[in-house]
Amino acid sequence: MEAGLLWFCNWSTLGVCAALKLPQIYAQLAARSARGISLPSLLLELAGFLVFLRYQHYYGNPLLTYLEYPILIVQDIVLLLFVFHFNGNVKQALPYMAVFVSSWFILSLQKWIIDLAMQE
Repeated sequence: MEAGLLWFCNWSTLGVCAALKLPQIYAQLAARSARGISLPSLLLELAGFLVFLRYQHYYGNPLLTYLEYPILIVQDIVLLLFVFHFNGNVKQALPYMAVFVSSWFILSLQKWIIDLAMQE
């Protein structure tokens, strides 16, 4: 019983996370506009997800305990690209992507860096 409940909770969380940003993405596509999407808040959310994902990966935690974060990151990246696309400056997304990709590696250079990034 307990194992079944845990299985249900794990997979229902993944299912909800898989659909979390879809209404925003759909609304952007339908309106063909990025109006109402805050770029700074989207970047902050993406940075937080990346730091947490890297922290979990760095310490070797089981994938199922943080599997929703890659799903959320992909949705945020799609949303971010649509924001830049509908604002007419897709090329402006490249520096942001470069920072996020390089931060993935920088965070794990030293243990204190990843620990500092996860401080409250």
